[in-house]
Amino acid sequence: MSIKVMIVDDSAVVRQVLSGLLNAAPGITVTHAVANPLLAIERMKVQWPDVIVLDVEMPKMDGITFLRKLMVEHPTPVVICSTLTEKGAQTSVEALTAGAVAIITKPRLDLKQFLHDSADELISAVRAAAGAHVSKLAPRALASAAAPPVTAKLNADAILPPTDARPMTATTERVVAIGTSTGGTQALEEVLTALPRVSPGIVVVQHMPEKFTAAFAARLDSVCEVRVKEAENNDRVLQGQVLIAPGGKHMLLRRTGAQYFVEVVDGPLVNRHRPSVDVLFRSAARAAGANALGVIMTGMGDDGAAGMLEMHKAGARTVAQDEASCVVYGMPKEAVKRGGVEKSVPLNAIYREILQQLQ
Repeated sequence: MSIKVMIVDDSAVVRQVLSGLLNAAPGITVTHAVANPLLAIERMKVQWPDVIVLDVEMPKMDGITFLRKLMVEHPTPVVICSTLTEKGAQTSVEALTAGAVAIITKPRLDLKQFLHDSADELISAVRAAAGAHVSKLAPRALASAAAPPVTAKLNADAILPPTDARPMTATTERVVAIGTSTGGTQALEEVLTALPRVSPGIVVVQHMPEKFTAAFAARLDSVCEVRVKEAENNDRVLQGQVLIAPGGKHMLLRRTGAQYFVEVVDGPLVNRHRPSVDVLFRSAARAAGANALGVIMTGMGDDGAAGMLEMHKAGARTVAQDEASCVVYGMPKEAVKRGGVEKSVPLNAIYREILQQLQ
């Protein structure tokens, strides 16, 4: 059955190009393309879409107001189509918090060519959204990603080649590595806001475009007892602090003596992502071994599954979010299938697993 898509964007060029790209994709049909949310509401009285591709900055009613109304009255998968600006990033993070499942970025210039170049990313986001359980996002939203396509799917070898070296011996320092994607912004907020100020050092890869992770980290920092910041090269991993990998960069865990720090590097896409969970998890297996806890949460695809198995073999504790609490049970499912997961737990129990690292 075809995925019915509604496009809501005040730009006629965007509506035209997105409609053409999505209609050309097998199994996707654009039923309506309208200029603002008020028109969208009228069209939805006749036919409700499976997925909405939504701009955030529009006249008459902004995308955030429309999204919040939607999540209260009729939760529906929404993909945000946002400009690559600081303001656009902040607004889009608000949209993710309100219940959107993914972000597609668009520049202000050369828009038509950019959208054509990003066709695979757009189509993948729409398909992922169609399979997302957004009813699980709505209560969290009320209470309170992406890279261009490549022809070959690289693994973590592209950034951090495998080695037979054994991980360092245990120390009193502990570290938690978390990987997540679709639905992860809300899931991370639920986990991190449950943590007290005295918590183990945490490093996070959330699939998210460049420029958006700084706004995301700032938002989390404003609602959490722990400190949350976008990671910078050579940042120390400290108790009570969460480092979010910057969009468009890979983040690796390193160790000097008994201290951990992060290395932020360029490099090719790994599992079609940058940052990649597999890169972080492999580096955690190598640098921390049994001193680490690996957590894999909601998301589409298999990024992190191979790295979690490496962490497990290195003696780390490994935990996956369970299927019942995931918006998309893709990444955790693959990690479980490959044998790298020690236990699966509900989202609301993950913070307890993290606090065990202090014992």
